[in-house]
Amino acid sequence: MEVDISLSPRVNSVKPSKTVAITDQATALVQAGVPVIRLAAGEPDFDTPAVIAEAGINAIREGYTRYTPNAGTSELRSAICRKLKEENGLSYTPDQILVSNGAKQSILQAVIAVCSPGDEVLIPAPFWVSYPEMARLADATPVILPTQISDNFLLDPKLLESKLTEKSRLLILCSPSNPTGSVYPRKLLEEIAGIVARHPRLLVLSDEIYEHIIYSPATHTSFAALHDMWERTLTVNGFSKAFAMTGWRLGYLAGPKHFVSACNKIQSQFTSGASSISQKAAVAALEMGYAGGEAVATMVKAFRERRDFLVKGFRELDGVKISEPQGAFYLFLDFSSYYGAEIDGFGKIDGSESLCRYLLDKAQVALVPGEAFGDDTCIRISYAASLSTLQAAFERIKKALVTLRPPVPV
Repeated sequence: MEVDISLSPRVNSVKPSKTVAITDQATALVQAGVPVIRLAAGEPDFDTPAVIAEAGINAIREGYTRYTPNAGTSELRSAICRKLKEENGLSYTPDQILVSNGAKQSILQAVIAVCSPGDEVLIPAPFWVSYPEMARLADATPVILPTQISDNFLLDPKLLESKLTEKSRLLILCSPSNPTGSVYPRKLLEEIAGIVARHPRLLVLSDEIYEHIIYSPATHTSFAALHDMWERTLTVNGFSKAFAMTGWRLGYLAGPKHFVSACNKIQSQFTSGASSISQKAAVAALEMGYAGGEAVATMVKAFRERRDFLVKGFRELDGVKISEPQGAFYLFLDFSSYYGAEIDGFGKIDGSESLCRYLLDKAQVALVPGEAFGDDTCIRISYAASLSTLQAAFERIKKALVTLRPPVPV
C-alpha cells in the first residue's frame, strides 16, 4: 500500500523564495571553499548595537525567559506607540499593536485576516518576493502593477485606478522599497490616498521596515498619517533592518483594533507570542533616540557611501540603466541590454536568472534575478557588505560583463 504524498493546492500554488534559495546556494559554495561574494541577502552586515545586545543578555540572566502575552509585552507595545507618535505622527494605543516573530509574519497574518477567497491584492512591481505568495496563501489573487525604471519604479496612480475592481481588497506599498530602494514622495502618496478614499473596500498595507535607512533629501511618510487613511491602513514595521536585528525575529503591526485583534487571534493559534528576550532588546532599541540615534545614523552613513560607490561605478558601464536608490540597501539595475549574448561553455543569456547564474559561475558573485521581484530586466544587488567587499565584487562583475559586450544598444 502506497502512502498518499499529495500536498494541498494552496501549498502547490506557492513558489519558494528565490532570495532564500540563492543565499543558500552561495553559502554552500563558500562552505565548499569557493570564494563567492554574497550580495543576495537582505540583511545588514553590522552587528546589533551593543546596548540592544546587552538588554537581551540581561533578560536571559534575569530569568526573563517565559512566555509573554500573545500580542507582546505591555512595555514594548507602549514603547512602539510612543515611537509611532513621535516619529510618524500616528496615534495608537497598545491594544492596536501586535508584536510578531518578524515583519514577514505581521504581513502574512494581515493578508490572511482581511482577504477572502477571490479578493484581489494589488502589488506594484518590482515587489518583495513574498507579497504575491502571501496573497495566494490567503486564497486571494495577486494583481501586479508594473512600474518603470524611468519613473524610479514608483506606482502611477492612473494605473492603480484602472486596475481597481469590486474585488480589490488590499494595496501593498513598500517605502523605502525592497528591491528598488525607491522612496514614495508625500505628494505621490497623497494622490494614491485620494484614489483609495473612493473605494470603501480597499485597505492599504504599508510596509515601512526600511523607514530609517533613507538618504536625504528623501524623507519618509507613513501612509496612515495621510488624510482619512488611518482607519484603512495596516502599518508594518520591525527591528531587523534599521537596528541590525535580523536574527532576533521581531516585527509589529499597527492598525485599527478590529483588524489587529483578528491578526492577534491568528497568531494565538499559529506561533503564539514573540521571544521574551527579543522584546526586551527591542525596548532598548526604541530608547536609543529619535530614528535610532547615533548608532543607526552611523550605519545609514556607511550604506550611503556604499550606494554612492556602486552608482558611480555602474553608471560608467556600457548598457546598464540605473534608478538611484533613495533608501534601503539595494540597487535594482537594468542589465537587459546584455540579454541575447552567447557564451562558450555556458550558453545563452536569456534573462535575469541566466545572467545571475553566469555571474555566479564566472565572477563568483551571488546576486538575485529581477524575475523573482516581478521585473526580468533587472538584477538586485544588496550593498549590505563592506566597501572593500563591494569594490572587489564590482571589479569581478565588470570583468565578467566585458566578455558579454552589450549586443543591444541602450
